[in-house]
Amino acid sequence: MNVDNKIYPFTAIVGQEKMKLALILNVINPSLGGVLIRGEKGTAKSTAVRSLADLLPERTQIEGCKFSCDPLNIEQACCECSEKIKNSKPLNRIKSKMKVIDLPVSATEDRVVGTLDIEHAIKKGEKKFESGILAQANRNILYVDEVNLLDDHVVDILLDSAAMGINTVEREGISFIHPARFSLIGTMNPEEGDLRPQLLDRFGLVVDVTGESDILQRVEVIKRRLDFEKDSEAFKKSFAFEQSELADKVQKAIEFLPKVTFEDELLETAAKISTSLGVDGHRADIVMIKASMTIAAYSMKEKVSKDDLREAASYVLPHRMRRRPFEESQMNMDIIEEKINEIID
Repeated sequence: MNVDNKIYPFTAIVGQEKMKLALILNVINPSLGGVLIRGEKGTAKSTAVRSLADLLPERTQIEGCKFSCDPLNIEQACCECSEKIKNSKPLNRIKSKMKVIDLPVSATEDRVVGTLDIEHAIKKGEKKFESGILAQANRNILYVDEVNLLDDHVVDILLDSAAMGINTVEREGISFIHPARFSLIGTMNPEEGDLRPQLLDRFGLVVDVTGESDILQRVEVIKRRLDFEKDSEAFKKSFAFEQSELADKVQKAIEFLPKVTFEDELLETAAKISTSLGVDGHRADIVMIKASMTIAAYSMKEKVSKDDLREAASYVLPHRMRRRPFEESQMNMDIIEEKINEIID
């Protein structure tokens, strides 16, 4: 059985455009800080993340490196690879697609960060590191289903690594550092408990999803799912053109992103929006600008527009606003749109 044929095509997902765009934006620009997708069960959250694998771009890496280091980027390479690059030693380069790395909700800290063999270090006088999930995640996408059920300490480690781009393991006075640059994608059902506000803030974007209410859309969801289960290979072939077209669009946006510019006035607008909504800290302002630039790149526009900023704000601000108990996120969205329109228009 071909495992790839069991992955539902991304372009076959009916509706959920906001969720799909949030995922695509994080592929185009990993510095956005990942995305948290919140929604009831059966809303294609996990399906969308796993189907993203088919759209991920190829990149060059050093053959045999457990961290998939980039041979052209010494600053973000592991100790072993950076030493080889510095000394101009021959390196075998291979092309490899980015991957979606799953992190089980039951994962322990050692499984996530890796372990140091202390006995080996004492006897041999050299470090021996057994890599964990963060090593596999470097230059890839790290996916945590039911992230709200993950141990808070492990979530803290993930978010710190995602922000710093490195993973540090310390045991008995011995430490080991390796690159850990990845996009963190989490999915969760709010009915099973929420994340702490401090952790919510660390996700660059957040999307709330619900089931389709339109009858025709719901019928199409059923039809496509049954067709996929009946013959997944034929179903995937029927969406091959759309998949190829979207993958090409994502690759072009990645290459185009460095060309995107914005007026200084946009920075002032972002700051005004955040302060008017009572958003704490500066992370929201920074991510809002980054997200608006990425949205512009996806549309192949060289200059960020206020509409791009407006759209970015809908992903960046709702989860960072102070919310009263039992207040719906849609109420937050209405307030956000009202404030943005006041400031932008």
